[in-house]
Amino acid sequence: MGKTEVRVTPRSARGIRTRTALVTAARVVFERDGYLDARLADISAEAGVASGSLYTYFEGKEEIFRAVAEQVAEEMVHPHLRARTGVTDPRELIDLANREYLRSYKKNAKLMGLFEQVSQVDEEFRAVRIERANAFVQRNAKMIRTLQEAGAADTELDPLLTAHALSGMVSRMAFVAYVQKVPMPFERLVETLNRIWVRALGLESASGLEPGGGSA
Repeated sequence: MGKTEVRVTPRSARGIRTRTALVTAARVVFERDGYLDARLADISAEAGVASGSLYTYFEGKEEIFRAVAEQVAEEMVHPHLRARTGVTDPRELIDLANREYLRSYKKNAKLMGLFEQVSQVDEEFRAVRIERANAFVQRNAKMIRTLQEAGAADTELDPLLTAHALSGMVSRMAFVAYVQKVPMPFERLVETLNRIWVRALGLESASGLEPGGGSA
């Protein structure tokens, strides 16, 4: 799969509606048929637009697939937990972040499985996935560093490496539970992940910033 030229973002209300309809339709078709068997004609039909309209907004299947991935990634980012909930205890924030991430992952499990598959054969898509994952990791590393400076977390931990380890754990467990469908009760899974986070960081009591769950 070669690198594609990104189309200009539509400016008119009609253009925005058409592009949105195509991305929504692509999501349905990819979930139903998988990546390899999905056809652009089926996406256009699902969106209720002429086949040629798709090429106004997307170069091909690779590009519209990346647009779907971007949409899912935005849904799975839950920033500003402390501001939204009023919670300041980092242990409670970790719990909220893990819950929101796992619920979003479960909702998008079919696509998350496809993202893993396509990232193995499409270098450009893999780079986008890595960039997204790094954004989660950097957010978690910032939170860990802040807790260390406040004397609440183990100061011997490398914040970035620890964030990679803990974020990767949550993402992998979500994959095992919802893509590979290994039976795991939701509450037991959340409780286990939370306990590992808290013990790994050496948290006792502190006020912290935004933990970020896994990676999209």
